[in-house]
Amino acid sequence: MTNIKKSPETPAIRIGISACLLGEKVRFDANHKLDTYIRDTLGQYFDFVPVCPEVAIGLGVPRPTLRLVGDPARPRAVGVLDPSRDVTAALEDYGRRMAQELPPLAGYLLKSKSPSCGMERVKVYQDKGIPKLGRGLFARELMAGRPLLPVEEEGRLGDPVLRENFIERVFCYHRWQQMAAQGLTPARLVEFHSRHKLVLMSHGAEYYRALGRLVAAAGSTDIKALAQEYIHGFMAALARPATRKRHTNVLQHLMGYLKKQLDSADKAELLEIIEAYRLGEVPLIVPVTLLNHHFRRHPNDYVAQQVYLAPHPRELMLRNHI
Repeated sequence: MTNIKKSPETPAIRIGISACLLGEKVRFDANHKLDTYIRDTLGQYFDFVPVCPEVAIGLGVPRPTLRLVGDPARPRAVGVLDPSRDVTAALEDYGRRMAQELPPLAGYLLKSKSPSCGMERVKVYQDKGIPKLGRGLFARELMAGRPLLPVEEEGRLGDPVLRENFIERVFCYHRWQQMAAQGLTPARLVEFHSRHKLVLMSHGAEYYRALGRLVAAAGSTDIKALAQEYIHGFMAALARPATRKRHTNVLQHLMGYLKKQLDSADKAELLEIIEAYRLGEVPLIVPVTLLNHHFRRHPNDYVAQQVYLAPHPRELMLRNHI
């Protein structure tokens, strides 16, 4: 998993995205919100599928600005200068339609604060008082229609933990899609679960145990229904960001596979590095790199199949900052 750059031989990892984030001049003021990290860095690994719901429903460029008003759970999208211009139904319908019509996606990046695309904390104006917070109308319908889809906003990618979590989810979901495309079988489901054991443990050992109980029934129940229950639980587990404490538990677990191979000096060094990570003195990449070094010298078939040690391309340097 460490060199997955786009090439003719590599299956496309498609990511839906708000078109303005790629530099398309589709915003209300005929401008864009180009995000160079998304375009230039993530663009090396993902094929983007750009969407601008406001243009798609015919609002044009430039156009009068919109805002959300009313009930934060079910707000309406109306014109700022002309509140009688209500495009609520059009945006909701388009979101529901795109949830059905977009090609298979491994993730989606949305424009923050947008009344159509904002994933969370979008201002919903009230007749009186301070605005409340809600979700963009297109985003709400898209997420409801594709509940497994990893979704994030470009602004939150500035948080190293949220950035790593989103991209980890994208690659995990892509692996699931590839496996499902080959045909669901009990053996493939067991293999998928086994490969992601340590990933799940880094998000919470309870998830691994609960999903393991599901997989144990793989040979005695309807595999399609079981797989649906499994992937819903799996993606829900990954949506809970891993913590330093849980990563530390996984690192110590991995060290256990080396207890007979390492001498006392190597063991002491590895323990010291893991403890330094636990205390926040070094990033996760440091103990992971040392573990990879030892497993190259002392291969272990079980560890070699684990996604945890290389969940996404190393060039993204996601574990250098968490």
